[in-house]
Amino acid sequence: MNHIAPGRNAGVYNYDEIDRRFVAERVEQFRAQVARRLSGELTEEEFKPLRLMNGLYLQLHAYMLRVAVPYGVLTSRQMRKLADIGRKYDKGYGHFTTRQNLQFNWIKLEETPEILNELAEVDMHALQTSGNCVRNVTTDQFVGAAKDEVVDGRVYAEILRQWTTLHPEFTYLPRKFKIAIMGSEKDRAAIRIHDVGVFAKRNEQGEIGFAFYAGGGLGRSPFIGKLIREWVAEEDFVAYLEAILRVYNQYGRRDNIYKARIKILVHELGQEKFTAEVEEEFARLRGPKYRLAPEIVAEIRRRFGGPSFEELPPVSAALEQAKAGNEAFARWVAVNVTEHKAPGYAVATISLKPAGGIPGDATSEQMELVADLADQYSAGEIRVSHAQNLVLAHVKQDDLFALWTALEGAGLGTANVGLIGDIIACPGLDYCALANARSIPLAQAISARFADPARQQLIGELGIKISGCINACGHHHVGAIGILGVDKKGVEFYQITIGGDPTLTTAIGDILGPAVTEDEAVDAIEAIVEVYLANRHDGESFLATLKRVGHGPFKERVYAAD
Repeated sequence: MNHIAPGRNAGVYNYDEIDRRFVAERVEQFRAQVARRLSGELTEEEFKPLRLMNGLYLQLHAYMLRVAVPYGVLTSRQMRKLADIGRKYDKGYGHFTTRQNLQFNWIKLEETPEILNELAEVDMHALQTSGNCVRNVTTDQFVGAAKDEVVDGRVYAEILRQWTTLHPEFTYLPRKFKIAIMGSEKDRAAIRIHDVGVFAKRNEQGEIGFAFYAGGGLGRSPFIGKLIREWVAEEDFVAYLEAILRVYNQYGRRDNIYKARIKILVHELGQEKFTAEVEEEFARLRGPKYRLAPEIVAEIRRRFGGPSFEELPPVSAALEQAKAGNEAFARWVAVNVTEHKAPGYAVATISLKPAGGIPGDATSEQMELVADLADQYSAGEIRVSHAQNLVLAHVKQDDLFALWTALEGAGLGTANVGLIGDIIACPGLDYCALANARSIPLAQAISARFADPARQQLIGELGIKISGCINACGHHHVGAIGILGVDKKGVEFYQITIGGDPTLTTAIGDILGPAVTEDEAVDAIEAIVEVYLANRHDGESFLATLKRVGHGPFKERVYAAD
């Protein structure tokens, strides 16, 4: 039985028959394309752009299918379908990514159309999860629940999803294009490392508007997004973003893949010139044709449904009693539970980072359990975070102990969200043909070294991010501690950076020194932590300590034996 009365389909956008027909037609188109590839009528080179448009990659050992989870929100029914697909067509698990999507890493080409058909049964697809198009729009994993939320980013992410899907101008951009939207006081969506970052807010009159950042991105040339307009009115939301995309489509490089992202264009044109070009295009587009009417926004908002919250006391006596009687549970609440906008409720993050585990992986059985718990405690709604964890966004405080007990029994009760064990890592050389080094074993080794939950809490908030190559899918550039896999004459090495920050005060980490081996990397992280603990003031964060004492003490300790 649900403990919260759900709206239609919880907090997920409700498809209509037009949506379903569109997805079904795309499945059948791809079924025919796969048949032509299997028969030899299409070569791999001819087939490649077709499969990429449907989220299918060819990796080191097998095909990988990336399933879209728009703005990271799932229903329990959809999660059960993902679990079932993992069991039937993969090896019994799925991998949640930094784009709030899910990847299946062991897919057979001939079975892909049927997988897409099964996804369509629960209003899911893999469209635009790859290729040079507008990718899955991401947002805050606490959207619609966070106490500090000012604007519900799901509504505008859904508007962008509908507007950009198969948009004739933006299907073949110079390169892939990533958009993130944040509508709370604290940036939990890393908007300034995206091609376009949107900060939704309200003015003194309570009207909704948006600040636009452009030109962010990581990879071999990391850049922080530049503020190009402080305020865009809601009615101009689509027009302004279309203006940005048109400027990029016109001036973006197509002759050099390494210089094709919008971050290079903004850098080479300069913030002032790029902004002027966008403003000129915006002036041409602005008007009735591109006006986002209030009734459209209202209809999109209505189709999300959502739970109806009970009137509850702001502090749960049952929760306080359970914390007092169970140290492990109290530790989990301290780091995995966030304040909800509704009194008496909480937002619970489920860590997919057990000590020694693979970041972001969940078995089919675990996914089914999360679906059951979502039905029981969170109105049938689940979120995927860009930190590769899952979230139950609407849990009664009274139910937190029962929820944690069930999670703990399934290996999902780890209390490390935001701590050193909550490592972000790409699949690396274990799966990816682009990687130079493995990410997964290093993440497992570091999390095993720091497995003690009491020690993790003593260290406090400290994000480690690992990428297996310069493409930076693990966001290593903006990790407080970042690790990049590099290849030195066929041997895997790891370059360490410190000082990265993915929030609105975005910073790119600085290289600490020469690359190290895997074993040395684990010891290096230990040394960095020890220097931090020895130098920090009471309550001081790692980044604050680093800023105060500089890189010298860290570098000296890490390379002391050299």
